[in-house]
Amino acid sequence: MTQTSPHVIIIGAGTGGLCLAQGLRRAGVSVAVYERDRTRIDGLFGYRVGIDPDGSRALAGCLPAELFEVFVATKAVTPRFFTIATERGAELLRMGDGDSPEPADPIDSEKSISRMTLRQVLLTGIEDVVHFGKTFIRYEHGADGTVTAHFADGTSVRGDVLVGADGSSSRVRRQYLPHAEMEVLDAQCVTAKAPLDDQTRLLLTPEMLRGVTLVNAPKGYGCIIHVMEFKWDREGNLKNGIGGNDGELLRRWPGLQYDNTRDYIMWGWSAPSRLLPADFMQLPGPDLQQIVLQHTTGWHPRFRALFAAADASTAFPLQVRTTAPMRPWPSTNITLIGDAVHTMTPGLGVGANTALRDAEILAHHLIAAHRGEQSPIEAVAAYEAQMHGYAWDLVARSKRQFGGALPLDTPVVGRVLLAAMRTGLRAFNRLPAAKRRWQKSMENTRGHGRMPAAYEERR
Repeated sequence: MTQTSPHVIIIGAGTGGLCLAQGLRRAGVSVAVYERDRTRIDGLFGYRVGIDPDGSRALAGCLPAELFEVFVATKAVTPRFFTIATERGAELLRMGDGDSPEPADPIDSEKSISRMTLRQVLLTGIEDVVHFGKTFIRYEHGADGTVTAHFADGTSVRGDVLVGADGSSSRVRRQYLPHAEMEVLDAQCVTAKAPLDDQTRLLLTPEMLRGVTLVNAPKGYGCIIHVMEFKWDREGNLKNGIGGNDGELLRRWPGLQYDNTRDYIMWGWSAPSRLLPADFMQLPGPDLQQIVLQHTTGWHPRFRALFAAADASTAFPLQVRTTAPMRPWPSTNITLIGDAVHTMTPGLGVGANTALRDAEILAHHLIAAHRGEQSPIEAVAAYEAQMHGYAWDLVARSKRQFGGALPLDTPVVGRVLLAAMRTGLRAFNRLPAAKRRWQKSMENTRGHGRMPAAYEERR
């Protein structure tokens, strides 16, 4: 370990941590990842994740070219509609065009990705530097300027830079930034998935089948439905010979044997925490599924049938929370990326993309340190200066997008706000020119073709 060729320790094998490891390994930087899960298929809570052009650019910049091709080949069919409906199924707003072809640009497009598949892509080729079964406990600084990470099994490792990529409950952050605060919102969620088969297809409108559907309901209840339909079947073969050279590409990809995601419908249902049992976060999948059914007795039969069709073993709870904005801190050889530093609500759908952006920027500066162009601490400082410039605005926007600023769950004000919101959406839905301008503004600010408020699961 030298100052000009740092050894980088990454705590956490999530989206950001693995992308960073890929970028550093590709450039010849010494790197090792330490993950508390015991295998490469453990600990994944969540199914669909939306990757926008920013996320794709970060992946293209960090992954080997063929592995990025695998990432693109394994995406689901791109959503073509964004629909908001009432709990009774009445349309409030519909955006999109079902006749448009799949995007041709592998980067400048929105992608629906299976979280399990993404993890296998990011692990491919760096298996030898990822160490599973390593629960991080604490770090300590050495007199020589290095940092040592200690693990629950009694082992330790020493490096020049330590990166906390260990999620919203980051132990690295708790030690490094003890003043950092997490804001818990009055919202809890259940996410589950149902198989996409001949029976469940009958529950979907054409817009639901090819898009993202949000359900806007009274009392602060809400739901989002994504359909994940892939080009390959359960045996890993391309359907009907489609996909060009993707078949051969996938046959050579070692991650396919770990992938458990085939065509499915993902739904995420949310409610104010005060309306749910106190032990909600500890309940097993079947109990969570029953709670959703109990709280949606007045919803359209289509939605209730989708809730009932889910595999109860896939249901898991989520407490919605976000990081309170922080002022920049003095940079050292310890830093944080992704949810470890800026946890966002699912509302804006950019958490994973921001983690990938963090990883690409940090990799760029650490590679410069590897070349001797700056010190490791200067590399960290350059990354953090950029991160502070975009992260906190996204945190605030994700909170607003999730509805954290609107008291929709209150009995009187909530009903008035909901009625006004629905009236506004219906009026807007009748203005094609206004919808086109709004869609264009979304493309300009968040990537070509990106659906707004895409729900995203996080560890």
